[in-house]
Amino acid sequence: METDTRTRILDAAESLFVRHGLDATTLRMITAEAQANLAAVNYHFGSKEALIEAVFRRRLTWLNEQRIAALTAFEAEAKGAPLKPRQIVEAFFGVAIRMAADRNGGQTFMRLLGRTYTEPTDFIRTFLAEEYAEVIARFKAAFFKALPDVPQEEFLWRFHFMMGALSYAISGADALRMLGPIDDTDPDALYARLMSFLIGGLRAPLPEVLAKPARKPRAKRAA
Repeated sequence: METDTRTRILDAAESLFVRHGLDATTLRMITAEAQANLAAVNYHFGSKEALIEAVFRRRLTWLNEQRIAALTAFEAEAKGAPLKPRQIVEAFFGVAIRMAADRNGGQTFMRLLGRTYTEPTDFIRTFLAEEYAEVIARFKAAFFKALPDVPQEEFLWRFHFMMGALSYAISGADALRMLGPIDDTDPDALYARLMSFLIGGLRAPLPEVLAKPARKPRAKRAA
């Protein structure tokens, strides 16, 4: 069965965006890769920005639905009790890591998503914030309930670092080779290593400078 034109354009755009970035990839490059014409891009998407949104929504919607479904299942089992941090990390990050191991499109998309996290434009930053709004709200609430001893501002920093680790891991490990030979072909090993790292960072003791209460400035003596 021949792949339809719209799907060919999406596949080509996704692959080229990974290789060249969103800005450097032109519509002519995409149509040449997809064996389509510019009129087809305009017909199906209308503009390059709309095409970018379609590329992300095609898989990101499914990814976030799976995250919400996994979190909802854990919460149903807990019957109102706080979840274990590992369960929340599994629901958010585990789904993404498994998708990154899928060679039927998932791997390419997750590499694109990881690259986009580290090289966001104003347009894509706003778009992703809207797409993630419901998911982030649900997971923040679950984390705050599970880790009441971690200040919320500190948790946001830790979640930021966790997202960075995920984006680096799924966008390719080429930079790691400066440290020496490394085998990044085993998705199960990557999953185990990254999950262990994320859990450890999430549950790490507060740094001493943050654990100490702020000292009040001494009152000046009257002259």
